[in-house]
Amino acid sequence: MDALKLLTERYSEKKLSAPAPDKHQLTQMFQAALRSPDHGRLQPYRFIVIEQDKMTELSRLLKSAVHELNLGEERLKKAENLATRAPMIIGVVAKIDPNIKKVPEWEQLLCAGCATYAIQLAANALGFKNVWVSGPWLDGSDLRQAFQCDTADKIIGFLMIGSAEDKLEREKKTLNLDGLVSSL
Repeated sequence: MDALKLLTERYSEKKLSAPAPDKHQLTQMFQAALRSPDHGRLQPYRFIVIEQDKMTELSRLLKSAVHELNLGEERLKKAENLATRAPMIIGVVAKIDPNIKKVPEWEQLLCAGCATYAIQLAANALGFKNVWVSGPWLDGSDLRQAFQCDTADKIIGFLMIGSAEDKLEREKKTLNLDGLVSSL
């Protein structure tokens, strides 16, 4: 796939089905993550692959977070359905070290975000669709424990990955840059 086309036509896809990436394809996707900008070569991120046999456990962890954080019935329904929306989910943890003065916490978080985006692009290049999902449940104690988070770590999202259920061609739009780009 042409790199510029990949970057300018990328979109999130919420309707996902099997197949999901295999082990070799996952390795390629994680190799892309390792090429993200990384001041200090900290690799301030970790990835947790959740396949079909663990979706029930993920659902339990999300529902626990909804109850713990008192997020309400609407979030509970979303938590119940989230684990069934894709054949594979990758949890992303930003490993933040507040003691590294050379690379501030915000920069470590951005690095984890860039690595996550690299995984998304690599998945697209391999023919898979995806969507990055976040929400307040990412702060749930049980989820943080299951993802082996340290105190300063931040779960920044779930990458839902699979094949597009709806194979319709989307209209290619040129997005408006007004107000986003200026010169000094």
